[in-house]
Amino acid sequence: MKRQQFLFTTLSVLPLSFIGKVKNIFFSRTDKGFKVNAGEPRHGAHLKMKGVTMNVLDIKIAGSDTENGIAVFEQIGLTPNGGPPLHIHPFQDEWFYVIEGEYYFQVGEEKFQMKAGDTIFLPKKVPHAFIQLSEKGKMIVSYLPAGKMESFFKVTSEWTAPPKKEEVAKVFAEHDMKVVGPPLNLTK
Repeated sequence: MKRQQFLFTTLSVLPLSFIGKVKNIFFSRTDKGFKVNAGEPRHGAHLKMKGVTMNVLDIKIAGSDTENGIAVFEQIGLTPNGGPPLHIHPFQDEWFYVIEGEYYFQVGEEKFQMKAGDTIFLPKKVPHAFIQLSEKGKMIVSYLPAGKMESFFKVTSEWTAPPKKEEVAKVFAEHDMKVVGPPLNLTK
């Protein structure tokens, strides 16, 4: 009877061990401080957008550094008059800090002109979009929690041509965002 009890106890603990390992795979956290040099990404390569915009994003703080609590990117804006479609993040707050250049943001019904040194907060569940007004720009972009944004930027950096609206909406949806309107257009 002791053998049967031993086997039952051993087998019942395995799922807990497995859950712990799975949690560590998806929700790890660094236990050391780190520095990311100017012009370099935290892990891997620069993410070069080739679809909706031609921007470059560098992961500065990865979701894996913070148990998915936050992701921080440096975005080099190389697409004057370009930006994402009007969209919603149902699960994430987002904020931007403009380092260089000028941008125009829509957050809900409000519109904001942004320049170097300005910060803007975009609450979850509120439609938002932006357009780059200057020839070049640079912003720090942060997502709280990190969600699937690193994966989103990796997928969109693999596009080889501007995607159709349906493909954009599909990829946004796969990464917990919903497209609710077109990109901003200030020339109309």
